[in-house]
Amino acid sequence: MALIDLQNITKKYSSKYILNNINFTLDTNQRIALIGQNGTGKSTLMKIITNDIQIDEGIRSINKDLKIKMLDQNPKFEENITVKQAIQNHLKEHKKAKNEYDNINIQLQTNYNDEKLLLRQEELSSYLTLYNAWDLENMVQKVLKEFDLIKYENTLVCLLSGGEQRRVCLAALLLNKPDILLLDEPTNHLDVYMVEFLEKIIIKNSITILFISHDRYFIDNIATSIIELDNAKLRKFHGGYTQYLVQKEELLQNMQKQHHNLIRLYKEEARWMQTGVSARRKRNERRKNDYLQLKKDIKNNPSQINKIKIQLQKEQKAFNVSNDEKVLNKKKMLFEIKNISKKLGNKILIKDFSTRIVQKDIIAVVGANGSGKSTLLKILLKQIPLDNGTIKQGEFKIGYFDQNRKLLNDDKSIIETFCPMGGSRVSTSDGKDMHVYGYLKNFLFPQEYLDKKIGLLSGGEKNRVALALLFTKKVDCIILDEPTNDLDIPTINILESYLQTFQGAIIIVSHDRYFVDKIAKKLYVFENENITITNQSYTDYLNIQKELKDINNLQKNNNNSFKKQSNTTPLTQKENIKKLTFNEKKEYTQLELEITKYEKDIENIKKCMSDIKCYEEKGIVKLSQELQKSEEIYEKKVNRYLELDILKST
Repeated sequence: MALIDLQNITKKYSSKYILNNINFTLDTNQRIALIGQNGTGKSTLMKIITNDIQIDEGIRSINKDLKIKMLDQNPKFEENITVKQAIQNHLKEHKKAKNEYDNINIQLQTNYNDEKLLLRQEELSSYLTLYNAWDLENMVQKVLKEFDLIKYENTLVCLLSGGEQRRVCLAALLLNKPDILLLDEPTNHLDVYMVEFLEKIIIKNSITILFISHDRYFIDNIATSIIELDNAKLRKFHGGYTQYLVQKEELLQNMQKQHHNLIRLYKEEARWMQTGVSARRKRNERRKNDYLQLKKDIKNNPSQINKIKIQLQKEQKAFNVSNDEKVLNKKKMLFEIKNISKKLGNKILIKDFSTRIVQKDIIAVVGANGSGKSTLLKILLKQIPLDNGTIKQGEFKIGYFDQNRKLLNDDKSIIETFCPMGGSRVSTSDGKDMHVYGYLKNFLFPQEYLDKKIGLLSGGEKNRVALALLFTKKVDCIILDEPTNDLDIPTINILESYLQTFQGAIIIVSHDRYFVDKIAKKLYVFENENITITNQSYTDYLNIQKELKDINNLQKNNNNSFKKQSNTTPLTQKENIKKLTFNEKKEYTQLELEITKYEKDIENIKKCMSDIKCYEEKGIVKLSQELQKSEEIYEKKVNRYLELDILKST
């Protein structure tokens, strides 16, 4: 039986239908993602389920005993309340049940045969066991630790960042073990580490959820199905975001009246998923199998752990970019950064960082919340001063998009915003002269919105206006601070399309892994007061870091056993030490050259696969086959090189 059953639901505001005769069900253990353009009714559907909005027509069937909890986009807390108190406030029912249970125990000391008391005691015992609420203080401390909130437990919630406040609210919600969890943009303001943690929590606890999200990796990892809202109707797709793209493309191809721009966007999206993500998943699957085999063999062959570790470090190193490049890039230099440092309070955010940013660089600045990413942007924009170091800046113009949308004036209409001097034409960053309606149509604005005041728009609509306005500016460098927050997936696709055709430099701060993987060619990774520069995709970087951490833990946990083994058989180990022969030394040197060659070949194939003209000329299937073959040969040669390297270093 369905937990939630909505039949023939209709909801409209004035004469506009938001939901028109829709049907929706949610069963146990389902994880359904709601997607669609902003304003199509996603949040309305959520509020109908929570009974915060009344329906005009239809039947709403929801079991009253179900515990339904919702995480809003902007959580609200009582004033002057600490993090620990905020979480404790969500345990009032548990505390009440525990107090009643203790009181019954006292009463049973004198009325031990009272059937009503015994029955109620049994009910309360089952409740406390179900929610693991026998020790409430332990519950609170455990969740504070799991959500990395212990350092904030005595801090006022109002002093936390938006992402930290959402963590507090989410921790409190999950403590209550809801039957259904409703999430409205749960990954907004969360860094990738907290997003991954959230994914694990949801899957581990088999939570039934209905969620709104623009984070396409989160949808792909979590969703068992997707519901798309369009023109007041629901359309269901099975599986995560990858399967949605395939099913959506098939659907669009079967439609008689096709929207060419939308079809092109979906085809590009599907092609990127198939070529980029699928290839990476195959590599990661092989690496995962190697790692699982390593765990099995670790006791018998501890040297294998070093082999895998060296391989991962070499893979990481192969993509890292030196900060001290000796050869100046021939492209126009925008920023030359030398030994800059910045500290806020007692916290060091940037330390002795040097690099160059040149024309057509596409850089994603990534890392945990509070690590200094936005600080770096503000330094480049000259909004805050440096503590040490220098930045030489060339002659060029910067276009800046920030989360506060400072480009916009709430008192002006959209047409006044784009045509402040009158008229109805705009010039785009790529030199096109367009009618303002034709241009804004690309950003999903209908014609009737032209006279609408900016202040009357939703947060997502304001972001769309700000981005559209940004791409009418003649600039050499675009700097974007969390551009995908509050955007729907269709708008993010449009943003990606514009960024991919932009001819200048792009610097982005973002936690959206999918967006970063698709757009960025280089990463500035903030971690432990250092900034690592790498040409890897963000997903590859995170996967390798995770595996290196796991391997370091394995090595640490097994270190004592390795020592015991070496102490008991020192002679045997010395006898097994082998130096490289003449032929092996020759092979070792040759392998270095061959590995470098295959790395370049693989990089060239990938570049071709991301270039429409190139892959259409050579064929995407042929390129995929070439890439797979080159990667297989490359991995064999790397494995052999590592074997010789271990022998060489003993």
